[in-house]
Amino acid sequence: QGASHAATRLLGLQDFKAANTVKINPDAPQKNARFLTLEARKTLLVPTPRLRTGLFNKIVPPSGATKEILRICATSRGIKEYSVPVGLDGKARVDLVVVGSVAVSEKGWRIGKGEGYADMEYAMMVSMGAVQADTPVVTIVHDCQVVDIAEELLDDHDLTVDYILTPTRTIKTNCKRPKPQGIIWHKANLGYEMLGKIPILKTLRYREKQAGKDVTLQDEHSELANAETPAALEGSGMITTVYVGNIPPSVRVSELKCALREFHVTPLRLNWQGAQHRAFLDYKDKATAESAVSSLKGLSLGGNTLRVELAKNQRN
Repeated sequence: QGASHAATRLLGLQDFKAANTVKINPDAPQKNARFLTLEARKTLLVPTPRLRTGLFNKIVPPSGATKEILRICATSRGIKEYSVPVGLDGKARVDLVVVGSVAVSEKGWRIGKGEGYADMEYAMMVSMGAVQADTPVVTIVHDCQVVDIAEELLDDHDLTVDYILTPTRTIKTNCKRPKPQGIIWHKANLGYEMLGKIPILKTLRYREKQAGKDVTLQDEHSELANAETPAALEGSGMITTVYVGNIPPSVRVSELKCALREFHVTPLRLNWQGAQHRAFLDYKDKATAESAVSSLKGLSLGGNTLRVELAKNQRN
């Protein structure tokens, strides 16, 4: 209620006026904020819902778009029809971040829906260099959502906000609490299940591991205890092959092997065909192969998202 009017307060913020690129969450209450950003001819980035296929969609209205078209661009339909994906290599530089909240305090503490997507999107933007420590964060809420929140409810990975816009006021929080410095891999809701749902997280984790960061997941120690024994890999005779394509010329076989180990999908055999930008991986059976395909979906190496699927010609 009043979301549309509250969003017009963006126009009075100096940080909004100065921004070239604005990232706004895809939910309905922020629809007018997205429209006003497009109308001001700024670049609008909208996170992919639940981060399933990538990180952001960059909304690209058709040239000479009318207000009506811009309003459509600001809806979920517009995000489907008028956008291009931006991945981790997109070199995006975000000047202002707009997030939704369930509750927020005048000090800038924020509570989301509890799934952690806003915190994760922000942490991923830090990791890819898209936001800096001083990039302003705005939330647009109803007055009844501005409440006192105890600081002990906040965690290191929780995002704080610099401005709160409501239908009746603009609040500058002067929040001094530091924002997340990147992804905290060992935190509670980050496990293999979450990595399976968000392919881009896998790529980011792989890169951070290459850079020497600690990327141990919460459920990793139990995972190691259940690792398959080599004896289990013998037998069955029904080898299933996985095709990996779109491998850039700069990528070496060692990098692919390292990624396969990282995602716990080391094949029985690897047939590397770098000159043809592809590789074939043999697994002991179809279930193992399918699990490898889903683990590797969305992985990017050398700037390309790999194409991963069961090979068309299966041979015994």
